[in-house]
Amino acid sequence: MGLLEGKVAIITGAGNGLGEAYAKLFAKEGAAVVVNDLGGARDGTGADISAAQKVVNTITQAGGRAVANGDDVSSMQGGENILKAALDNFGRVDILVNNAGILRDRTFANTSEADWDAVVKVHLKGAYCVTMPVWKWMKENETKGVIVMTSSTSGLYGNFGQSNYGAAKAGLYGFMRVLSIEGRRYGIRVWGLAPGAYTRMTSDLPGRQGREPDPLSLPDAIAPGVLYMVSDLSGDQSGKVLGVSSRGVRELKMLQTKGFTPISAWTAQDVADHASAVFFADETVTVA
Repeated sequence: MGLLEGKVAIITGAGNGLGEAYAKLFAKEGAAVVVNDLGGARDGTGADISAAQKVVNTITQAGGRAVANGDDVSSMQGGENILKAALDNFGRVDILVNNAGILRDRTFANTSEADWDAVVKVHLKGAYCVTMPVWKWMKENETKGVIVMTSSTSGLYGNFGQSNYGAAKAGLYGFMRVLSIEGRRYGIRVWGLAPGAYTRMTSDLPGRQGREPDPLSLPDAIAPGVLYMVSDLSGDQSGKVLGVSSRGVRELKMLQTKGFTPISAWTAQDVADHASAVFFADETVTVA
C-alpha cells in the first residue's frame, strides 16, 4: 500500500517541473491527483491546458488516477473551480500543494508595477484563492488535511533581482505560520517548502547557464521531501519550513538572539552598547 493510498491531492502549477514531479509521485503512492496548470509561459502570459493533460495521461497510463484542470489560481472563481474538480471527480480533498508560480526578475529600480503585481498575484494571492475553499471544505468535513505553501530562500534570505518574488515568498511564510496556528483545532497541518531545484523557472539563472544540472537538483529528487510532508510519515508536524535541494533536507527557522532587557527607559545608545547581545555574530550563510 502506498503512503497516500485513498487520499486526494490538489497540486497547482503541476504541468511541468516540480509540480509535475509531485503529481507523479503522489499518484504512484496511491493518491488521486488534480493536476492544475494554466499552461502559461514562465512570466505568466498565455494559457494552454495541454501541459496538465500530458501529466494526467502519463499518470493514468501507469494505472493511476488524475484529472487535469486549467483554472487560474489567482482568482477566487479559479480556486473554487479547482476544488470542484477534486470533489466532482474524486469526492474529497486531503492534500493541497500550492506550487504555481511565475518569474519576472528585475533589479528593484527596473521592476514595473505590472511585474510586481503579476508575481505577487500568482504566488501570494494565488495561494489564498486556492487555499480558502479547500480550507473551508476541510473544516466543514472534519478532514485532517495537509496544505503546503511553497516559499523560497529568495524570500527567507533574499536574492538579488527578485524583490517581487522574494516579497511574495516571504508573505507565504507568514501565511503558513498563521494557518498552522489556526489549523491546530481542526487537525489541518500546514507546511512551508523552500525548494532548490533545476527547472524551466531556474535553468537560466546566473551560474546555471550552459551547465549540466546536478541530478539531485532535478524535480524528481525534490519530490520525496514533499511526499514526507503530506504523508503520515511526518506525524503531527506543522508550521515548519523544509528546505529541500541537492544539498539535502533541513528545517529553516526564524531565530532570535538573547537581546537585552532594560530595567527602565532606554535609548538608542543602549542598543549600541548591547549590540553583542542584540545581534547574531557575523557569519557567512550558504544559501541552497
